[in-house]
Amino acid sequence: MTPLLKSFAALSDGTRMSIVDQLITQGELPAGDLAPGAGISAPAISRHLKVLREAGLVSQRVDGTKRMYSARPEGLRMIAEWTHSRRAFWEGSLDRLEASLMEDGE
Repeated sequence: MTPLLKSFAALSDGTRMSIVDQLITQGELPAGDLAPGAGISAPAISRHLKVLREAGLVSQRVDGTKRMYSARPEGLRMIAEWTHSRRAFWEGSLDRLEASLMEDGE
């Protein structure tokens, strides 16, 4: 599986998407702070974090007895670059839709 496919597969789960969003908005957090907000067990959070690490979307560092997690800009940048590279397609499609709606409205 390519890195981009791994990223999209990892983010296709709502819990994992929520974890990444929480790390982006709040910055580095210990794993224990992620579980209460997600409403699932700590072992389940650990499994989700493993998938996100393997996809290159989060990083982990050890701080004493805590595992600290943060969003990896490099992994997220790959998704942003892919999305931006398809921008012309979406803009062209939306322009055609607008033109069609304008014709129907006349």
